[in-house]
Amino acid sequence: MTLTATTLPVDDPAIAALRGVGAKVTSARVRVLQQLRAAPGPLTHRELLDAVQTPGGMPVDRVTVYRVLDWLVEQQLAQKAADQHGVFRFAAAQGAGTHDTHVHFRCATCGGVFCLKDAPPPRPRLPKGFRLTRMDVDIQGECARCARAH
Repeated sequence: MTLTATTLPVDDPAIAALRGVGAKVTSARVRVLQQLRAAPGPLTHRELLDAVQTPGGMPVDRVTVYRVLDWLVEQQLAQKAADQHGVFRFAAAQGAGTHDTHVHFRCATCGGVFCLKDAPPPRPRLPKGFRLTRMDVDIQGECARCARAH
C-alpha cells in the first residue's frame, strides 16, 4: 500500500528518512523503519513481522518484510548482522547514507544482541588496493539478566 499525502504524518522521522533517499514511501517501509527506530536493540525478521501487524490495519506478509529489510540495508537506513545462531538481526542506522559502526554485545546464554554506545575501535590500516566496505565489532559475554540468574 502506498501512503497518500493525506495519510502521511508531516513530522514522522521514518517518512523523512525514506524521502531523504528519494524512495517511494509505502506503508510497509514506514512501519518496518518505525519499529527499527523504536526498538531498544536489534530485531529479527520474525520480531519485526509481529511488530508491524496492527489490529484492524492492513497485514504485511513475511516476504514483504524481508524485501523491505533488504532494501533498507541497501539504502543504509538499517544495518544487518547475524547473531551467534546465524539469525539475522536488524537495527536502524543513524541516518541515510551513514554506516555508524558500533559495538554489539552478544549474550552467550540467551542469544540476545545489544548495541553498545562505546566508540568502536579505529579502522584498520589495509594493504594497498584493499577497500573497507563493512566493519562489525562483536563482543560476547553474559547480559545482566542472565548473569543475575547464575
